[in-house]
This record gives sequence, C-alpha cells and structure tokens, in this order.
Amino acid sequence: MNDQTASTPDAVASRSDGRRRRGWGLFFRDLVVIVLIALVVSFLVKTFVVRSFYIPSASMENTLMINDRILVDELTPRFGEYSRGDVVVFRDPGGWLDTTPAAPRSPLVEGVDWALSLFGLSAPDSDDHLIKRVIGTAGDHVVCCNALGQTTVNGVPLDESYVRLAPGATAPEPVPYDITVPEGSLWVLGDNRNSSRDSRFNQDQPGLGFVPVDNVVGRAFLKTWPLDRFGLVDFHHEVFAGVPAPGSP
Repeated sequence: MNDQTASTPDAVASRSDGRRRRGWGLFFRDLVVIVLIALVVSFLVKTFVVRSFYIPSASMENTLMINDRILVDELTPRFGEYSRGDVVVFRDPGGWLDTTPAAPRSPLVEGVDWALSLFGLSAPDSDDHLIKRVIGTAGDHVVCCNALGQTTVNGVPLDESYVRLAPGATAPEPVPYDITVPEGSLWVLGDNRNSSRDSRFNQDQPGLGFVPVDNVVGRAFLKTWPLDRFGLVDFHHEVFAGVPAPGSP
C-alpha cells in the first residue's frame, strides 16, 4: 500500500513541485550572491582603482564636452607621478569654484544618488571637482606668452593643437604670467583656453594658482558616454616631448 501511495499522480506532482520550488530558491539565492559580489567588487574598484565623473562645464572642449562621462585612474597618485599633458581631476584648492548652493533635491533622490555613488554608478560630487590639463610640473618655468601667443615651458614654446580657439584666431587671448611650479604642485590650464577659470585666473587665491598634488583625485583616461564619444582621453604627450627638465642648460 505504501508503494502504491508513493506512486500516485498526486504524490509525483507534489515531489515535482517541491523540486521546482527548491530550484527557484537556489536560483534566487545564487542571483543575490552574484549581485552582492558585483556590488562589493564595484565598491572596491571605485574606492581604489577608478572613479566615474561627468563634465559639468565647457572648459576642456573640444577634448571633453559638457555631460561627457569619464573614468579617472586613481592609481597614479598612489604609485606614480603626473606628466605634462595629463588630464587630471582635482579637488578645489580653494576659491576656484563658485560657491552658489546647488538646487535642493528630495531626500529620496539624495539617498539613491549617495547609494549609487558608493559603487561608482553615480558621480554626485563632480560639481565639487575640476578637470584641466597639466602644463607644468614641479620646477617647471611656465610663461605666457611669446610673440606668437604660445605658452612656453622651460623656454620651449608649445604647439598646442588641442586648444580650442575663437573663430579666425591663431592663438588664445593672452593672460600674461611668469611662474615656476613649486615642489608638490601642478600648473594646469583648460583646453578651451578662452573659457577656462584655471591656474591663470587663480593666482590671487591662497594657493597662487597652483594645484597641490595631494588634491588630485586621478588622471582621466577614458570617455564612456555618450557612446559616440567612447574612447581614450588624449594626453598629447608629444606636444611636451621637446621640453627639457627644469634647470637644464
């Protein structure tokens, strides 16, 4: 009688339903584990390797356009040095950014944005950072401008083909300066030279226009969005190839 009961259609169906329920339970358990692992990996990558930022202004056009999404390498400040031509993201050294308060957002939007930022899926602090191109590193003598309107570094004029010019212009509007970059600092300029509040315009601030290396978050290396602009950020290191080391004869 027990064998017959175990073999009834109802018993078979019950066992089949139980296996299906266990199967779906295992599937959802594995799915939750995979998602959690992905979030942890994303958090670690965002914290120690790369971060996502968006471009809020036109100061780096045409290299970077407004609302471009970029990835920033966070390893360079830990294990390397910055070179002339690198495009870097940095925290405001003091007085560079407008202090106008941002428009208020609902607690729900703030909370979601904050949570996404933990995993590099949002970049709510982009407006609190700046992005410019490194023109001078420690010890460099940077001058604007020679008779052709070119910036010179250690006496060598730069042929900055990446600089955005006004229609019909052969050089940006000159903003005269003659500086030597101190140790542990950078001199940075925007590629859209006529529309960039960069080192030139912050010489009256406490940092004298220099960006402390400690303020640099990292080096931008990849444009990720929009898709038609996906690609590497060009550092144009060749422009600086002929510049001698500081103090060279």
